[in-house]
Amino acid sequence: MDFEEPTRLSRRSVLKSIPATLMLGRSLAPQAAARPKIAAVVTEYRKWSHAEHIVDRFLEGYGWESQHHRPPMDLVSLYVDQVGKSDLSRERAQRFPSMKIYPSIAQALTLGGSQLAVDGVLLIAEHGSYPKNEKGQTLYPRYEFFQQIVDVFRKSGRSVPVFNDKHLSWKWEWAKEMADTAKALGFAFMAGSSLPVAFRAPSIEMPVGAEIEEAMCIAVGGVDSYDFHALETLQCMVERRKGGETGVVALQALRGEKVWEALRAGSWEKGGWDMRLFEACLCRSHTLTPARVGFNHVYPTLDQIPPLVKDPVAYRYEHADGLRATMLLLEGLVNPFHFAARLKGRPEPLSTMFFLPGRGVDNGGTEAPFFNPLVNNIEKMFLTGKATYPVERTLLTTGLVGAGVESLYQGQKRLQTPHLSIRYQPTKDSHFWRS
Repeated sequence: MDFEEPTRLSRRSVLKSIPATLMLGRSLAPQAAARPKIAAVVTEYRKWSHAEHIVDRFLEGYGWESQHHRPPMDLVSLYVDQVGKSDLSRERAQRFPSMKIYPSIAQALTLGGSQLAVDGVLLIAEHGSYPKNEKGQTLYPRYEFFQQIVDVFRKSGRSVPVFNDKHLSWKWEWAKEMADTAKALGFAFMAGSSLPVAFRAPSIEMPVGAEIEEAMCIAVGGVDSYDFHALETLQCMVERRKGGETGVVALQALRGEKVWEALRAGSWEKGGWDMRLFEACLCRSHTLTPARVGFNHVYPTLDQIPPLVKDPVAYRYEHADGLRATMLLLEGLVNPFHFAARLKGRPEPLSTMFFLPGRGVDNGGTEAPFFNPLVNNIEKMFLTGKATYPVERTLLTTGLVGAGVESLYQGQKRLQTPHLSIRYQPTKDSHFWRS
């Protein structure tokens, strides 16, 4: 057999025979996605402020799922409206040089340029020295800050997700405009309290489609502040009822002796509320104030409760589908937030405590771990571009706070609330802290 002489291969012919994918090598390897850039717009950045609790977690991380979690994004810019003696922002900027402080909201969002240069915005207009109106509402500039943020969006021709801490605005018309603007411009807008995603004891979720007849939340704090937290506690549970949320048609706020009169009435029909729900809430408390010192049984009688509470407040309101709800602020009797509801066909109330570990300076409030699940849900929105729960919840609770303040201002008058005909469906998962 004759053998042919081997063909001499040139370097060029060898290179031509190698698949292009092998030739490109590292250039075709998956490139790491750029880390999202976040801007924070805050009123005040001091110890125990909401800015510290939220912004610090983006900078330093926080405990999550049994380990220290660092958000997969970078907080690169900060605007602080009021800088006082106890300000922390300058120290944070020194310690985290990747975060720069800017003199205006627009510059914080554009990183000193002319176009939007971040991928998400934290709007934290809570705390600081701001005036109050004649109704006792603190005029936090959430709406004004929001307007400056969306002004940058409009000029840049694009928008990014925004998280607004607590309620949308002290003024209903402004709150509604904020929600409508986000919808019109098409960006994810999430807002509210840490309560809906806080730890629950027991760890229960309202079944989707449950038929709820009456619901209650007993909480701490005062008007135009913790009433919002308590209303969010109620709303995150009752929005899951059959048909979803239908809006609120009327509200009456009570204060002082009127609250105790309603308590003694014993039922909604008589001007009070279902006492089984009241008792279920108190029985969930881990910190119920003892009615008598030196006794193991601390559950107070109706006559023992009033002396424990200096300024009782109640909001009684009715949803369009007939659901009745009561929010009670009983500072001095309880500490965290307690929920109970009467469900059709269920003999005993469904109840739980919304636990806030570390609430208060004296018992470790500097850490406030209940902000962990809130920040985790904000992260998810920044990463996915979708709100993890509906802003309509916070729009409704914003309106309820305003109606409660107005009712008290008008002498505890019952008010019709046609503007709160807000309908929406809840998310399948409540996203509350289970670990």
